[in-house]
Amino acid sequence: MSNSPQAPGSQPSAGADPLAPLGGLPGVDEAVDSVRRAVDLLYKHRVMRRRSTEVTAEAVLRGARASAALAGADWALEEVRRRSDFGVDGQARTVGAALRVTAEAGQLLPIWRQSPLRVLARLHLVAAGGVQRPEVPSSGADAIGRPRLAGEPVDEPTLPFELPSADEVSARLESLAELIVAGSSAPALVTAAVVHGELLALRPFVSHNSLVARAAERVVLVGSGLDPKSICPAEVGHQEAQSEDGGYLGAFEGYLSGTPEGVGAWIVHCGRSVRLGARESTAVCEAMQRGAA
Repeated sequence: MSNSPQAPGSQPSAGADPLAPLGGLPGVDEAVDSVRRAVDLLYKHRVMRRRSTEVTAEAVLRGARASAALAGADWALEEVRRRSDFGVDGQARTVGAALRVTAEAGQLLPIWRQSPLRVLARLHLVAAGGVQRPEVPSSGADAIGRPRLAGEPVDEPTLPFELPSADEVSARLESLAELIVAGSSAPALVTAAVVHGELLALRPFVSHNSLVARAAERVVLVGSGLDPKSICPAEVGHQEAQSEDGGYLGAFEGYLSGTPEGVGAWIVHCGRSVRLGARESTAVCEAMQRGAA
């Protein structure tokens, strides 16, 4: 998004709200309205009155499974549900990382608005499991939980895009953090899409960046009050979009372009993903109501 005049990575004037104009991009207002309607409808489901904790737990599981699939480990939901050992091979570690980081996202809300960079560091630490992966050559365990340094490679094969320099990463992370702390009048969907897109674009850590980006999107959606119970797994929608609307990465390329059309299309894509997540949890509620879950 650094090509856009309203980019988080740019230097806004004092008192400016760089995210606010993004709400006026083509299709964004409609996406915001449709997301709100879908979320409100789900929250009014009768199952939510008595079993919302169960719905949240299922949404976290399904979101983690979908996030792992986008990171290259596409396991069946029941396989994820039954497994307890996630340290056997590369795919198992990816699934385990997705489960940990998606669950952790809901615990970090009090810190997010005051210190988003601490939250991102924590998410990466949790995703990496606190240990250095042998296939990621770097300076050692100290690479976990901090932005990468110049010369450190990034293990992120599912994001085959040009990698920003460590200096650019540092500057844009600081700008993003300042925006979050300052707050914005932009709808929660816009903020969540920008946080998600910036982290995918920057890949600030030596590994697990896509998992962290999707978990951070979840933090924004929950912390904003749009989805306070974390029952609309946008990760499910992002994965489903791979075959239905040109693909998650195709939409992300629009964000990378920095053009109003491309950034708007990315926000619209994120909105559709939240709606699909709401649809997923509605199906869970229906199954619970029938006694099938």
